[in-house]
Amino acid sequence: MTGIRPRRLLRRLALPLLPALALAACAPGGGDDAADAGDAAAAEVVVLGAASTRVLNDDLAAAAADLDPALRPTFVNAGSTALVSQLREGSPGDVFISADEKHMADAVAEGLVGEPVDVATNSMVMVVPKGNPAGITGVDDSLDGAKVVLCDVQVPCGRVSAAIQEDLGRDIDAASLEQSVSDVLGKVAGGNADAGWVYRTDAAAAGDDVEVIEIPGAERHINTLVAAVTADPADRAAAQALLDLLSSGEFAEVWARHGFTPVAGDDGADA
Repeated sequence: MTGIRPRRLLRRLALPLLPALALAACAPGGGDDAADAGDAAAAEVVVLGAASTRVLNDDLAAAAADLDPALRPTFVNAGSTALVSQLREGSPGDVFISADEKHMADAVAEGLVGEPVDVATNSMVMVVPKGNPAGITGVDDSLDGAKVVLCDVQVPCGRVSAAIQEDLGRDIDAASLEQSVSDVLGKVAGGNADAGWVYRTDAAAAGDDVEVIEIPGAERHINTLVAAVTADPADRAAAQALLDLLSSGEFAEVWARHGFTPVAGDDGADA
């Protein structure tokens, strides 16, 4: 895992969290059979992660395994609106990562999650396909007649896009409104759109498939990512261990390397 030294970075986390995860293996009624004990010790955690956090999946799984081999996260990535709907409908989920504070507040109000924690922030940029075939030069007249793809206002990336446009006094006539930032990115990277507005982290993950154009005033509309253990996790200790990892100073390096601004400082305290 390039750039990560989880054994060094997570050493301080491992000691307090491992006993909590071990409780499942020591619960009353457990048999002496080694295979049964191994199954009991496995702590699978379903992470319902906003689409923009999909870039973290591999690193988070590796860091969790280094923290404890029994901690096994699996991922469901979608727009935050869709993820709250899944929780509301009773779909399995242990940790929810929202792309904004509003959707987490909705989940808290409905009793779908426990106490939320701010974990990182993100901002928006405009992307165009490699080579910029439409000749987009910025949020200017070059967008007139261009096929621009934005997020729907029902999802966090859409609300941020709308707020920035309002600040700039512009009303972009979008060719389509998508339900997740990954859908916007996919259309631009695939050459099916001339431009799209996505999170800076998505643009970074796309590499050479897109070119980045800064959006004036985007820095005034930062999205705060918020995470929480769900109201009814399959393994509460394991879910809490993963949440603690996400919000730790040790994991801040991973957030930052993917283009997010971590909330936690290097010492584990909030910055």
